[in-house]
Amino acid sequence: MLSTVPFRAVLAVVAAAASVLALDACSKRIEPPGDKGVCYNVTFKPNGELVYHKLVNTPNLETCAANLEAMRIKFLRMGGSADEILGAYQANFIFVQKTGIFSGTTLDGPRYPALVRTGDGRLAIPGAMPQPPQQ
Repeated sequence: MLSTVPFRAVLAVVAAAASVLALDACSKRIEPPGDKGVCYNVTFKPNGELVYHKLVNTPNLETCAANLEAMRIKFLRMGGSADEILGAYQANFIFVQKTGIFSGTTLDGPRYPALVRTGDGRLAIPGAMPQPPQQ
């Protein structure tokens, strides 16, 4: 039995899907610099462009995240209101938030926990805190 959908309608849907995929492939993903060992604080210009400010040289992402957290706390103690800070380290964005520190390879992509808050507010590597036995 032949389909009741006209061939032109199917062709139009396929063409629209192909054009959406082509436009998505052309869109530029925002990725951080990959300089080895350099920790950046990232800010935004009014036009939305990113500005990378070199903060320190660090051996790993966790140390960079700790420096960004220290900067966030100092700004809050001076009367600032920024609860979140954006950073970058070796081709990874670092998202410093009240709930913890997350990392991702793109600005708008998935984020993964790098450090989590303990009960008293300190930062720890996920899984490093002892868990009560499950019953």
